[in-house]
Amino acid sequence: MIDLTITEALAKLKSGAISSTELTKAYLDRIEKYGKELNCYITITPERALSDAEASDARYAAGNPLPLDGLPIGMKDLFATKGIRTTAASRMLENFVPQYESTVSQKFIDAGTVLLGKTNLDEFAMGTFSKTSYFGAPVNPWQMERRLTAGGSSGGATSAIASGLAIGGTGTDTGGSIRFPSAITGLVGMKPTYGLCSRWGCIAFASSLDTPGPIARTVDDAALLLSAMAGHDEKDSTSAKGGFHAHTPLDPILGNGKKLRIGVIKEFANVEISADMKKLLENRIADLKSIGAEIVEVSIPNILDALAAYYIIAPAEASSNLARYDGMRYGLRVEGDDLIDTYKKTRAAGFGEEVQRRMIVGTAVLSSESYEVYFMQAARVRRMISDSFNKAFEQCDLILCPASAGTAMPLDSDLTPLEYYALDLFTVAMNLAGIPACSVPAGLAGNGLPLGLQVVGKRFDDMRVLQLAKHIEQFAGVDNRPTKIMGK
Repeated sequence: MIDLTITEALAKLKSGAISSTELTKAYLDRIEKYGKELNCYITITPERALSDAEASDARYAAGNPLPLDGLPIGMKDLFATKGIRTTAASRMLENFVPQYESTVSQKFIDAGTVLLGKTNLDEFAMGTFSKTSYFGAPVNPWQMERRLTAGGSSGGATSAIASGLAIGGTGTDTGGSIRFPSAITGLVGMKPTYGLCSRWGCIAFASSLDTPGPIARTVDDAALLLSAMAGHDEKDSTSAKGGFHAHTPLDPILGNGKKLRIGVIKEFANVEISADMKKLLENRIADLKSIGAEIVEVSIPNILDALAAYYIIAPAEASSNLARYDGMRYGLRVEGDDLIDTYKKTRAAGFGEEVQRRMIVGTAVLSSESYEVYFMQAARVRRMISDSFNKAFEQCDLILCPASAGTAMPLDSDLTPLEYYALDLFTVAMNLAGIPACSVPAGLAGNGLPLGLQVVGKRFDDMRVLQLAKHIEQFAGVDNRPTKIMGK
């Protein structure tokens, strides 16, 4: 049962071939067996899972199942879950139990899913390898003996789904935190249009960039999860009007005379990528041309400046969002000699090194001396990048580019902070522009590890992004069954 996709599992649940309780027990057994080694969950909720599964089976028996009834999923530990510990992978919130439910997690409850637990991540979603987690880094199930990164910040979710410890799950993408980990674990990771999925109840990193989205093994599965997640939320002032609903399997967007202009970004041509990535990109472009796609070169003149702009804007917003963690109302509190000393000791003990680094940078760029020089300049670059994407989409319908420069790296890679930040080069611009982008498995590298390509679209063109991603998925034919990946 572990190798079933969401689409396959739903069909079997509806036919009565399997029950949600049987499916859930299979995942809980696998979590018991491999969960500690993979470290992909912070909190496991077996009692809640079995209760959810029992309720799903009752709805199936009564003939009134919900859209995703009985599917065992993992929820990134950034989404508040009522009565269940929500940590953001930080010591600061190690024992925080919210008394409210995030909009996204509530939508999954309303869709009938089964909650297996809360998946691991970088502390407050700040990182690329999920190594900044207070609870330790999750492990990539591909070639486990090498102890490779599952990516970040949603590395716990990708580790769990790729290894068969969840059938699907949620992530958040601030600068690539869904797409990069999905690319290096052979999964589909969708960053929707900003505002399509509510941020209410999701612990904030950078409010103008944070984007909840789905992670799954197939494009059809990701579309089903996105259908459940999306929708306007009055509690979120940045929530977009309208929603998203995918009828799966997704309809082809190419073939049978259908034409599509697919853009390749001129400025990425000289960016160093692995030979395997270059070859797979060329192969998938040739595949798309064979069924009628027209490939056009487009220019995003400021896209190579996106990394610098992102690492000014994101820390600035983080420094404001994380100011609330001072030991006064909730979370960790370390007593000091006076109020100021309590603040200092609480934050020094509660925040990890990377979070502290970004908060310091963010506070500095928002200072009166630096605001115009750094923050406002970054905001102008952001607007220029957004305008450039709009202009590019006058020449093409969708854009195709790498989701990462290469395959997964060892967790113990000795990279400087700037080298870690540079890994976001292919993904951050889409967050700055607020446009949808989906990482999809494009094939395997010579070392046997997966590589992902990224489909990018105009705002609210999420469906077309997924449709093109499905073509790439079909051409690549990557076998991402958990028992195939782990050999067990």
